[in-house]
Amino acid sequence: MIKLGVIGTNWITQQFVEAVQTLKEYDFTSVYSRKVETAEEFASKNGASNTYTDLKEFFSSDNFDTVYIASPNSLHFDQAKQAIENGKNVIVEKPAFANQKQMAEFQTLLASHPEVKFFEAARNIHTANFHSIEDQMAKMAGISGAEFTYSKYSSRYDKVLAGEEPNVFSLKFAGGALQDLGVYTVYDAVTLFGLPEEVAYFPKLVATGVDGKGTAILKYSKFVVTLNFSKMSNSQMTSEIAGLKDFIEIDDAGEITEVSYHDADGNRQVIGNSNKENPMIEEAIDFAKVIDNPEDSEMQRLYKYWNQLSINVNKVLFNLRQDANIVFVDEEK
Repeated sequence: MIKLGVIGTNWITQQFVEAVQTLKEYDFTSVYSRKVETAEEFASKNGASNTYTDLKEFFSSDNFDTVYIASPNSLHFDQAKQAIENGKNVIVEKPAFANQKQMAEFQTLLASHPEVKFFEAARNIHTANFHSIEDQMAKMAGISGAEFTYSKYSSRYDKVLAGEEPNVFSLKFAGGALQDLGVYTVYDAVTLFGLPEEVAYFPKLVATGVDGKGTAILKYSKFVVTLNFSKMSNSQMTSEIAGLKDFIEIDDAGEITEVSYHDADGNRQVIGNSNKENPMIEEAIDFAKVIDNPEDSEMQRLYKYWNQLSINVNKVLFNLRQDANIVFVDEEK
């Protein structure tokens, strides 16, 4: 059984813990938080036995073997490194790392610790609905382009409007729309189409200096993919993958709760609406299969594939920021 510890006690950590508690493969045991009260409250609510406010003590503990990291983006790298150095499997909430330098250093460290695994928690690509997109694309005569949209107004933007600087809208914490909702759309594109030849990013900057929304263009040899995402506005615009006379329609590029195929004659068929009660269950299942089956060649092939996707997505995110001249605090351009 996978003994799980977590860093972070926010809503997404709660959702992940609730997901693993539906699965026999996991045992949630440990919580780290900077505040004793916060750690104890989260542990009590979710049945964990161990709480920590010291990271060194947390990572040296034998009470867990796998850690889920959902701290502010800028903290992911150092915390993931400590986890690997202490022999823990690492599940890092997306985006795993802020730039290519961090990713390269982490991959070197990971290679020196082959006994542990690293996963970026990009839940959308692990869902049955996403796989229905892949299956349908394989049947289509050709692809002529795509557009992915994921826009949700963030309550934290109210704080920006009030003159504050919440973590998710802070250069200090590697925030911004691209580093949050935009990651889902980049994962959609890179998983389905691979690395683009060129990228361009047109952001709408907010008062804190990060992007509140933006449009990214990914240029491939035969088509262009457009990504639209926002944390300062809502949208119900669907996403599409264009074939020749046919296309795939996706209700939401981040959540992907319904996928339909429209054929050349205008007929619409729902090909994906298999939704778990908790959207993080499917990724948790995939991670457990890899961790629990170190000798299974197919599981290890998938693990290497997901790891390479993480590297590729990191590269695209970094290049998009470079194009828009968005530089995080303490980061070399």
